[in-house]
Amino acid sequence: MSMTHYMSLLAANQPWNLIIFMAIPVICAETLTISEFFIIFDRAKSGGLRTLNKIVGIFAGFYFTGIFFYLLFNAVIPLTTTNGWHTWVDVVAVGFYLSGVLFLLPIALMELGVIFKNKTDEEKMKIHFMLVGGFLVVAHIAMIFGMVNPEIIDSMAVMPGMTN
Repeated sequence: MSMTHYMSLLAANQPWNLIIFMAIPVICAETLTISEFFIIFDRAKSGGLRTLNKIVGIFAGFYFTGIFFYLLFNAVIPLTTTNGWHTWVDVVAVGFYLSGVLFLLPIALMELGVIFKNKTDEEKMKIHFMLVGGFLVVAHIAMIFGMVNPEIIDSMAVMPGMTN
């Protein structure tokens, strides 16, 4: 069975790639999500859970930015220049995975006071929640498309009786 580069990356160098590229970002996202629910419910502006959420948000944002640049230069650019992608599902899986930086980096920058400085606590809470939710959406789309066998998509394009 053929795999997308997303799944190949996770399967290679076991267990390290799985930990680096999947476990750490997912654990951070789940920690952010769960703590976010409690923070919103209690309208917490301080306390242990808020501190944990802030630390994880900063860590996850910069950690995933590192992953983004690493994979951009070591996977995306080489695969694109050599036409090495395994059909469009491969591009979708990797593209959505890497788009997570659009959600996690702003969380880190917001927590550090670099962006959204003039927003109220309520507005920041809403933005934070939307960014966490956005990351979860793109990460799940990446996982779903990453699990597709590219050979199925490739063979669908050349099925007898079908025109392209």
